[in-house]
Amino acid sequence: MLKLLAFVLPLGLDSFAVAAALGASQVATAWQRLRISLVFVIFEGGMPLIGLALGSALARGIGHIADYLAAAAVIGIGIWMLLAGDADSEGKASRIMTSRGLALVGLGISISLDELAIGFSIGLVQLPVSAVIAAIALQAFVAAQLGLAVGATIAGRWRERAEQLAGIALILLGAYLIAEQLSR
Repeated sequence: MLKLLAFVLPLGLDSFAVAAALGASQVATAWQRLRISLVFVIFEGGMPLIGLALGSALARGIGHIADYLAAAAVIGIGIWMLLAGDADSEGKASRIMTSRGLALVGLGISISLDELAIGFSIGLVQLPVSAVIAAIALQAFVAAQLGLAVGATIAGRWRERAEQLAGIALILLGAYLIAEQLSR
């Protein structure tokens, strides 16, 4: 359970940061808030399935090294989140608000790439799939709703700090996974 929360909660911080940028762009109607939240749920809940399929196949092929590779992948995601910053959240926010069709799909993919990578790691560390996907989808909806609600009131630096905190949490999770393997 703790490992499941450790995988999902940092993603919630990242989702919150993007949703807060959307909230700052004056999401006006309840329909727009629901639409954005559903985009988060669909892509952030669906992308781990793709990563999971890739991670599970790889885990069978490489055996015990899979645990170390999963930890390295989680650390890599954390570093990427720290280095990427929040520079493009404002641009994504305005594009999500007005996008339709394939443009919305592309944007949905762009906000869920970390979930794709987490899905890959989930396949390697063999967490319960249904629980992980349900937790990611739930956190995506909650984080999107909270981010949209308070986005207009928080400064941009706080959104960036939320994403940095998520990156640090993932790096610590990866270090924990390595330490757990070394202690066996």
